[in-house]
Amino acid sequence: MIQAEVEIFPLAHVFRISRGARTQAEVVTVTIEKDGVTGRGECVPYSRYNETLESVIKQVESLPADIDKETLQNTLPPGAARNAVDCALWDFECKKRDQRIWKIAGIQVPEQKITAYTLSLDEPKNMFKQAEKNSNRPLLKIKLGTPNDMPRLEAVRKGAPNSEIIVDANEGWNAELYSQLAPELVRLGVKLVEQPLPADQDGDLIGLPRPLPICADESCHDRKSLEKLIGKYDFVNIKLDKTGGLTEALLLKNKALEAGFKIMIGCMVGSSLAMAPATLIAQNATFVDLDGPLLLAQDRQHGLLYDESWVHPPVKDLWG
Repeated sequence: MIQAEVEIFPLAHVFRISRGARTQAEVVTVTIEKDGVTGRGECVPYSRYNETLESVIKQVESLPADIDKETLQNTLPPGAARNAVDCALWDFECKKRDQRIWKIAGIQVPEQKITAYTLSLDEPKNMFKQAEKNSNRPLLKIKLGTPNDMPRLEAVRKGAPNSEIIVDANEGWNAELYSQLAPELVRLGVKLVEQPLPADQDGDLIGLPRPLPICADESCHDRKSLEKLIGKYDFVNIKLDKTGGLTEALLLKNKALEAGFKIMIGCMVGSSLAMAPATLIAQNATFVDLDGPLLLAQDRQHGLLYDESWVHPPVKDLWG
């Protein structure tokens, strides 16, 4: 039996990016139950990819009750719905065999990793306050992507002088603006910039000066994306809601490394159930951004352990 339901998690604070703001995380939780064994997975539908809560639930409910991971890959396209089902199937298998996910997947036992903490887009004075409050964290991620971003970045650097910084433009710049901003990003110690240009305009990155690494986010979904990224990006941001689950994410990571890309593992704003499978991809990643539960007012029971800036692998009562 496969069930899909909407769950809502209020956020601790309003979360803004260049495309809008939210006060809660709306997720779809998928449960697969058979012979007294239950597996769970979570996804976050994203309007950027024309996904809604309703469309994702409809996709999940279209699946046969006996769906398996292999058949699933050819039945649903990469995206949120396939992610939740795929991760629920992995969890079901772990529970049925009474083995941890890393043993079943044939990968190394995951270790704790430093995760970025995201500061949402706001006025410079408010971003300064956010940065100052979190200045003890070694890695901060800043949401930008407007025509007037430098005062915001300056404020964050002033508030957190010792933290490493990642900038996420969320497709908000063009090539001319990015070329002007890039030297300033370097001056302020930014280590990586995510998706500076719209995905359908990222060909403009070819030939631009490369004073700091550029990471593909909206331009990278699954393995089929990689060929078009060569010469444009240095990193790929792997998110399970884009790959359509852990199965494709593991394959994408390996192929991306073989192609010479470095790895960032990211997330949508969801609960620990959504982050848990991503902790496996985080191993050997250069940058980890799995802070979704830190942005919630309250997480799920048995949620991931966040020890200051370290995120730990899931306990089996949560997932895997």
